[in-house]
Amino acid sequence: MHDRHSSEPVYAPRLIAWEITRRCALHCKHCRASAQSGPYDGELSLDEIRQVLRSIAERYSPIIILTGGEPLMRPDLFEVIAEVVRRELRPVLATCGGLLTRDMARRLVSAGIQRISVSIDGPDAPSHDDFRGAPGAFDSAMAALAAAREAGLEFQINTTVTRRNMAELEDILNLAVKQGAAAFHPFLLVPTGRGRDLTGDLLDAGEYEKVLNRFYDLRTSTPIPFKPTCAPHYYRIYRQREAEAGRHVTPQTHGLDAMSKGCMGGTSFAFISHVGKVQICGFLEEEAGDLRKSGLDFQVIWEKSPLFHELRDYRNYKGACGRCDYRRWCGGCRARACAVTGSYLDTEPFCAYAPTASTAPTA
Repeated sequence: MHDRHSSEPVYAPRLIAWEITRRCALHCKHCRASAQSGPYDGELSLDEIRQVLRSIAERYSPIIILTGGEPLMRPDLFEVIAEVVRRELRPVLATCGGLLTRDMARRLVSAGIQRISVSIDGPDAPSHDDFRGAPGAFDSAMAALAAAREAGLEFQINTTVTRRNMAELEDILNLAVKQGAAAFHPFLLVPTGRGRDLTGDLLDAGEYEKVLNRFYDLRTSTPIPFKPTCAPHYYRIYRQREAEAGRHVTPQTHGLDAMSKGCMGGTSFAFISHVGKVQICGFLEEEAGDLRKSGLDFQVIWEKSPLFHELRDYRNYKGACGRCDYRRWCGGCRARACAVTGSYLDTEPFCAYAPTASTAPTA
């Protein structure tokens, strides 16, 4: 194994989302994991988690996103956080908010959690509670944000975008600003898990274009950063709109925006399931590797998985994505392609852009 402070490989995980438990008290309509209160058999033990973290930290320095389910339902959560910190990795946490009391928020700060995310899918109780499948979920989320503010715990707001709330996105963004959020991350719905039943709520390609163009317009007027997620063609739209304004996107002129890529799955992002399956993201259930079968060695999977290697080579992509001149900045949503077409290498099904022979990439 290599020292993590040596030169990093071409592909290094910057973010690892780790489903440390699948247990959850809510029954959200879009849940990729179809999570329930559990219990779930076979979840990685604390000792197994420690060994995987050791493997990660010996080579890489990613942010570790502790997620679920509801990670606050894991009894040894604080032991997990302590190990992340001990390995000099940065822990953040995604929560539904219902269990985030004032005491819990203070404990998270003391343990080393630097940011949490709380999901808000509507600007008020009726819209949010309906989507989350639990009366009182909105009030619980608002109480969680108050607890985080009091404890000095930084938080961001995540929102799953569907036809139900696409007209309310600016209201939700304004709510996030009012509540003191550090960032706003709208997630475009991926039809996996219980989300498969929401086909009527999926945005079509034209609606995606409209929403993502509106995000582009909002980016300079909102006081907090926001990052469209599971919407890789935003980065195609970003470059198109900048070109229309006469601006060529380069790292020197546009900083991180020039280097951001739509789908990071398998190139700078990975997902670890509650039972140790490694995936490119939580929405594509194709297994890149099994940590228990690899001796709890994340490096082996990240660097040698055939799935990761296949997805890192854009020449393997099919249809419009394979011909697209924006594929190195977008990549299409591999999970959405798989859910709709049956192949994770196929065309992103909700993209309106039509590449032509004259714009096709040469490599």
